[in-house]
Amino acid sequence: MVAQELFDRSPVRLFDNLTGGLKAGEIGLITAKKGLGKTSVLVQFGVDALLKDEQIVHVSFDQQSANVITWYTDIFDEIAKKRNVSNISDIKQELVRKRIILNFNQDTVSLNQIAATLRALAEGGIKAQFMTVDGMDFTRVSAQDLQTFIEFARSCGMQVWFSENCESDKLADTLPADMLCMFDCIMHLDPKPDQIQVRILKLRDGKAPEAVLRLDSKTLLMTDK
Repeated sequence: MVAQELFDRSPVRLFDNLTGGLKAGEIGLITAKKGLGKTSVLVQFGVDALLKDEQIVHVSFDQQSANVITWYTDIFDEIAKKRNVSNISDIKQELVRKRIILNFNQDTVSLNQIAATLRALAEGGIKAQFMTVDGMDFTRVSAQDLQTFIEFARSCGMQVWFSENCESDKLADTLPADMLCMFDCIMHLDPKPDQIQVRILKLRDGKAPEAVLRLDSKTLLMTDK
């Protein structure tokens, strides 16, 4: 009951209302300059998946596992606090059981190896339904390797969110054209003097919504205020 209440009031509902939400088998990308809040948004999506009782895998290329765990704890607590939900310790412990955090170095681990890890987890009875890949350097990834990984994720019905460092708010500057077409949604965190805007640059093959969300300056939760 508490999990459903938190899910209904999650900041991700704002994203869903704006875009229709990402479905199983769809692929998203969050771009921004380093340190602006990409991990926070990824974790909000991850917590949302946990509240739906989904198994998630969070891959990080640029943060230690302990830091990622802190992100999940802080984001979950902020969501509960803002929604005036108390007595959440039991549900928090239950959610942690369905979360796997993997810390990799892109010098030694490729997308193909990540897919192999997911296959091994599935064979062991842990089938991920949601995944984040935080801090991907796409200049070191071939279009073919990305396509192979995305085809694997779609075949598993897995929703995947990537993040990359990119200061430009122009879609064409985000990725090469042969990679852009592989993503269902691309959003950019755009710093303004008094706020960080969450702008949708691409939404499937249609027109991206002009409306923007924002990140709360204190909690980094998505908000429409």
